[in-house]
Amino acid sequence: MESSPRCSPCLSWKRIVCIFFLPFSLSGLASSIKYKEDLIIGEARPQLPRYSRFNWSHLTPLELKNRSMGLQTESIAGSNPYFTLGGHKFLIFGGSIHYFRVPRAYWRDRLLKLKACGFNTVTTYVPWNLHEPQRGKFDFSENLDLEAFVLMAAEIGLWVILRPGPYICSEIDLGGLPSWLLQDPKLRLRTTDNGFVEAVDQYFDHLMARVVPLQYHQGGPIIAVQVENEYGSFDNDKDYMLYLQKVLLKRGIVELLLTSDSEKNVLRGSIKGVLATINMNTFQENAIKSLYKIQRNTPVMIMEYWVGWFDTWGSSEHKVTNADDVEKTVSEFIKFEISFNVYMFHGGTNFGFINGAINFGKKHSAVVTSYDYDAVLTEAGDYTDKYFKVRKLFGSILAFPLPPLPEITPKAVYPAVRPSLYLPLWDVLKYLNEPVISNKPVNMENLPINNGNGQSYGFILYETPICSGGELYADVQDTAQVGLSSFSTEVFLNETSIGMLSDGNHNLNIPEVRECQLLRVLVENQGRVNFSWKIQDQRKGLIASITINNVPVEGYTIYSLEMKMNFFERLRSATWKPVPNSYLGPAFCLATLKAGSSPKDTFLRLQNWNCGFVFINGHNLGRYWYIGPQETLYLPGAWLHPEDNEIILFEKSKSGSYIQTIGAPMLQTVL
Repeated sequence: MESSPRCSPCLSWKRIVCIFFLPFSLSGLASSIKYKEDLIIGEARPQLPRYSRFNWSHLTPLELKNRSMGLQTESIAGSNPYFTLGGHKFLIFGGSIHYFRVPRAYWRDRLLKLKACGFNTVTTYVPWNLHEPQRGKFDFSENLDLEAFVLMAAEIGLWVILRPGPYICSEIDLGGLPSWLLQDPKLRLRTTDNGFVEAVDQYFDHLMARVVPLQYHQGGPIIAVQVENEYGSFDNDKDYMLYLQKVLLKRGIVELLLTSDSEKNVLRGSIKGVLATINMNTFQENAIKSLYKIQRNTPVMIMEYWVGWFDTWGSSEHKVTNADDVEKTVSEFIKFEISFNVYMFHGGTNFGFINGAINFGKKHSAVVTSYDYDAVLTEAGDYTDKYFKVRKLFGSILAFPLPPLPEITPKAVYPAVRPSLYLPLWDVLKYLNEPVISNKPVNMENLPINNGNGQSYGFILYETPICSGGELYADVQDTAQVGLSSFSTEVFLNETSIGMLSDGNHNLNIPEVRECQLLRVLVENQGRVNFSWKIQDQRKGLIASITINNVPVEGYTIYSLEMKMNFFERLRSATWKPVPNSYLGPAFCLATLKAGSSPKDTFLRLQNWNCGFVFINGHNLGRYWYIGPQETLYLPGAWLHPEDNEIILFEKSKSGSYIQTIGAPMLQTVL
């Protein structure tokens, strides 16, 4: 997924052919129109003849027993190039679902809805940062069980295109690269730098051992594997993509390899002998032309057809696209025998701290918690107009009946909850792991914690004694949104806030003090940039010593606030205090949500709260922030217990009164 600014879709009516010419057949893919000529020359096209319907009911993971011939490309004189699967002509109707953004209990529901819509393939990224949070320590359990997701897709009748990175973009922190790679400032990401190559080799040794048995030729559903992601927009090392191709082949990947790039970067991101695919937000003739410059005798594949877009905190609106435009674009793809993948079919949620950020020019913007994406299914897995229009279109061209629609996931509204207890951050410090003592500040990634892997996410607190006031300067490195703090740092004298610093505002006046006091600097990582060369410089926290009147301040006590499950277990033994009518400053607030005997999905609304995170039964639902546009947090019913559920809010600056639930999302700020 490329995070560059999107262009406004614009379809020429001359290029829209009436859907009455559909359906046509899989067996009749050899259209008399050669799109190689029509799309480039732009001449008027003759009417399409009528065909039999597509019929690939026998081309499913469970039905196709002979696995000697995988996904291939073929080109015959007088015919458009096309894909074959098992020796049969095949069009890829793909949809993206990221298993790591969907509660595991809902994987089956989302995949069934993909199948019921008429798609035959699911695509997913694989996030390195989540699977290898520490060097050599891998996690493929619970919501990160990639193998279980792939096998479930096969059981449901879907093929899989895997996009394993190592870089994936995907609006996820650092584009899916582990933050411990940033410990060495000389290491160059996404290159053949020795340090990066060694890390990739170790990761792929482990990952591909899991992936290889899931390939088509071994009876699994994986029909294609993508090499890296949109490298044409980065293109810092001419040997890098060739290295990754060899890495995959050496570790036993035998299925079709492909690359994925935007129209303008497809040439720079391609590899000889590897299928190049392109990304777009509407049917674009120029993009097809760009593809023909590097491969003239292969079928066209749209790896990412963007049916929506992501949102960032502080933006003016939730981005949406027109369902009719989506229907028209998909019909164009089908008409010209173009395989495609809808990005996203179901976006899901940036649970926890995993969201990324963008930075174009001098504007750093964190991606919101919801990855709804205005996709074919909503963030909560509900049907949309796009879903029904695409399903109707597929139904008109397929020779077999579509599966029945899965039931709608029920929603509930629960009584509003008022937190009863709270703990100021300062009372919580004794429940954290031992602080780091250092003469100079240490950034998150270089903290000597987590077996030497540093801190990836969350907050970091610096404490240092000062005995005078004056002009404070602190380098927090990121850039700031105008009027907003996209990477914010709150400064305290003892427990009293004296102001805010940001990545674009490094200065603060410290009032004169009569005696030495404790200066506290609380820093939040609001998401590392996930696109462009700026991934190279995404260290979080204080980057150098604080100065007051140009004199360096030395001697720091540094607390890591990663807010992992074991931290909340320790908090249960804390002495919580009754909540006052209002409280200023960072604090944890405790409440109980009563969900009845049969919990259902709902959406949390936190009116009059400022900014923070919500944890329910230990699950981190993600960030809320009054600046919008997102106004609610998705709470999966699968994460709720019957009856009582523990809610802990970490509020950064100003506590509200009530936590409300509503039955539908609010992704657009209402003024």
